[in-house]
Amino acid sequence: MKRSILLASAALSVVAIAAPAMAEDAVQVSDVVVTATRLPAIVADTPGARVIDSQTIEQHGAVFAADILTTVPGLSIARTGAFGGLTQVRMRGAAPGKTLVLVDGAPVNDPAEINGAFDFGSFELADIDRIEVLSGPQSSLWGSDAIGGVISFTTQEVQGMRAEAEAGSFSTVRGRLSAGVANDKYAFGAYVSRFETDGISAADERDGNTERDGLRNTTVGAKGRYAFNDTTKIDGSVRWVKSHVEIDGFPAPNYSLADTDDTADSEQWSGFARVTTQAFGLKHQFSVSASDIERTTYSGGAGSTFSGDRQVYRWQADGKTQNIAYAFGAEREESKGDLSTGLSRDLGTTSVFGMAQYDAGALNLTGGLRYDDTDDFGSKTTGRVSAAYHLNGGFTVSGAYGTGFKAPTVVQALCDWCYAPKPWPELKPETADSVELALGWASPDGRFDGRATVYRLNIENQISYVAGRYINIAKTRSDGVELEGSARLGAGFDLTLAYAWTDATDRTTGARLLRVPENTASATLGWTGERLSGTLTVRAEDDQDDSGGFSTVVRKGFVTGNLNAAYVLTDNITLTARIENLTDKHYQQVFGYGEPGRSGYVGIRLRY
Repeated sequence: MKRSILLASAALSVVAIAAPAMAEDAVQVSDVVVTATRLPAIVADTPGARVIDSQTIEQHGAVFAADILTTVPGLSIARTGAFGGLTQVRMRGAAPGKTLVLVDGAPVNDPAEINGAFDFGSFELADIDRIEVLSGPQSSLWGSDAIGGVISFTTQEVQGMRAEAEAGSFSTVRGRLSAGVANDKYAFGAYVSRFETDGISAADERDGNTERDGLRNTTVGAKGRYAFNDTTKIDGSVRWVKSHVEIDGFPAPNYSLADTDDTADSEQWSGFARVTTQAFGLKHQFSVSASDIERTTYSGGAGSTFSGDRQVYRWQADGKTQNIAYAFGAEREESKGDLSTGLSRDLGTTSVFGMAQYDAGALNLTGGLRYDDTDDFGSKTTGRVSAAYHLNGGFTVSGAYGTGFKAPTVVQALCDWCYAPKPWPELKPETADSVELALGWASPDGRFDGRATVYRLNIENQISYVAGRYINIAKTRSDGVELEGSARLGAGFDLTLAYAWTDATDRTTGARLLRVPENTASATLGWTGERLSGTLTVRAEDDQDDSGGFSTVVRKGFVTGNLNAAYVLTDNITLTARIENLTDKHYQQVFGYGEPGRSGYVGIRLRY
């Protein structure tokens, strides 16, 4: 009860600050559309869908993806080191490898990681225009890896020239330069960003660790499109990221987390190329997307290198007749992982899919089916159906049922670091099913909106490492409630609230799943004046079960706040400032790993 009161107080304190500013200003807001659903859909009609636009990213002063994803209900972030440490996302309690991450439609999950998860540690937002989050199984849309959901990033299309520079605590410097041209016929832009910091000790300083662990990160990218005529166009993008991060390890003789000279280097590129044309009354898209990653960890003078690559070849056709929009197509995905032990493996899947959307004004129905035929682990059919109905008074009731699957990863298929006698058990794909119901409301003038969601997510045949080999054994279940709302309060104030209750358990053992706090909440109060604007974000998490080596420990809950401000000096120049961890709270995102105390940064943005 004490933790619940603490979380509620964090949100209500921001409401109390904003309440006196409420006014009767009417603001008409257009429907927000999510596109990672393949057929564009209105967010309010799509259970589990959220969209974070570039204005929101800028308003929060978010530098890395994890900085903004912590405000999405149902997402929990595990970060082993404040700057560049391994950072993974759990959606609705599902393990990190069950969240598919896309950049401009290209899957970027690491094929050579144990669970096939994506590391958000060095993912900068300098070039990101939009983030779409789809919670719940999305395999009918994207195939394997989407049991927990999908996080889709879209890079910016630049018009003109932009430059940013920032400096602050821990000898941190950050810069970005981008330039481009865009019109109806063509667009081309390129960008480069650099982030450097001396950081803090990855292992908590209160445990006697004083060595700073820094990060050096570079991101370079380009994006373009060209329309040959009204029916045919090409577009594509490429993104390259290279990072060097200093980390801590578990040295002898105690083998507990402490200062070490360990480092980790990674290099990743991703991109896509697509042709869009009209034929036979349909819009056809032919695309190729690819990603490649190599990461090396150095410990005690020795390096361990892992690399993986993935290619997806896709054809999709879209059509529409009266109130029905539909899409169908085929895909071929090929991935490969090379492990430090010298083992390597190729995996592939051939898929066909189809979906349709019926919109009758008050009623919206969507359904999809997908058939995936893996080269090594059999075939699987997944589906998803959802419905939304608009009631009187601005209310919308919606629901969805979906299934998902995840094929074994390269590491699991090779049984890397397996010591049990052969033969090893034949692995089967993990499977999932989920049901969710939501009730949303929006005021007629668009100033207020909110949504409450309840869900259950079941995962079967989860692959676990037991007695020296990988086997299908675990069954997990997540029951949850997600509450979210926003308000335009007048006098320049706006408020966003989010809360999630997640009861995630291992049905095999009855234990709570690690690194999934039961209660999380965030509140963001923004104010915009003629030249000055500011945002206060308060975030809270309660206790969570965590790993303490060979035993389960409890990571204590926390409440922390950040303040971001901007001053428009001229039409082309904006000054920025932000303070993180306003109250200088000592806390841990993951047990044993420290987070920065109060820190400040100042910067400048130039736009032409």
